[in-house]
Amino acid sequence: MKRTVVLAAVIGLFAVSCAERGSGVIGPAPIGANTPTSEPTESPVTGKTVTLEVWFAYVPRGERPDIEREWLFVTERTLPATQAVGRAALTELFEGPTREEGGAGVSTAVPDGTEILDLSIDDGIATVDLSSEFESGGGSASVSMRLAQLTYTLTQFPTVDEVALEIEGAPVEVFSGEGVVIDHPMARRDFDHLLPPILVASPVIGERVRSPITIVGSSDVFEATVSIAILDENDDPIVQTFTTATCGTGCRGNYETNVSYELGRTQEGTVVVFESSAEDGSPIHVVEVPVTLVA
Repeated sequence: MKRTVVLAAVIGLFAVSCAERGSGVIGPAPIGANTPTSEPTESPVTGKTVTLEVWFAYVPRGERPDIEREWLFVTERTLPATQAVGRAALTELFEGPTREEGGAGVSTAVPDGTEILDLSIDDGIATVDLSSEFESGGGSASVSMRLAQLTYTLTQFPTVDEVALEIEGAPVEVFSGEGVVIDHPMARRDFDHLLPPILVASPVIGERVRSPITIVGSSDVFEATVSIAILDENDDPIVQTFTTATCGTGCRGNYETNVSYELGRTQEGTVVVFESSAEDGSPIHVVEVPVTLVA
């Protein structure tokens, strides 16, 4: 589905229905009750699965050309259950976006060939040793994004608050040719500036959804108003509504709402989440999530 077509469909969506204040919190992925404090290399759990967050990058539609930039973007992977959840999440991160995610505009700043050499967790700090490829190439924006992707992917787990980075066994104090100083273990707060105006945590790209769709995320938008549209396979709007985050206009809040739809048959569609510009009502910070809409 072409993103420009989706954006064009969104432009007409300014008649909205009543909103509900969301109170959802984007929490860690479910990883089971017996999460270890150190990471084994392999420990599959037969017959069970685990769903993990993997953090990539994304450029929303409707950005001003002079400030267009990549922001953090979260998706999920469902895998055979394992005690080595941190290693599993990093493996998925280093494999990069799926073809479907790439087609929706998702990218990664992690260089090809990056490998996990070791991972341990102690007293809330994940110490990860990566191959030298991780610090190769890219400008300052790319370097900052790859560190953010690494940190957000690992700190989804309740046993991890911060991330200490090693390259080829050596603790990193100055990272890459860009000279990024890492003088303390990295935490999510170090990358607040890379959180997008609108983050959609659920649904994720490629998900099969049923009515009502639960739409969850966080945002920092004007008057905390988050606009939502559901488009069918022809990019025609079948639902248009909005919800209200717990905070907005200079502070970040969570939102969660259920959106119902009616369709005669199952088909591809798009969940579109955006802000209506305070200046002229045009859609900005547009996040498009291709899904399968189950009738």
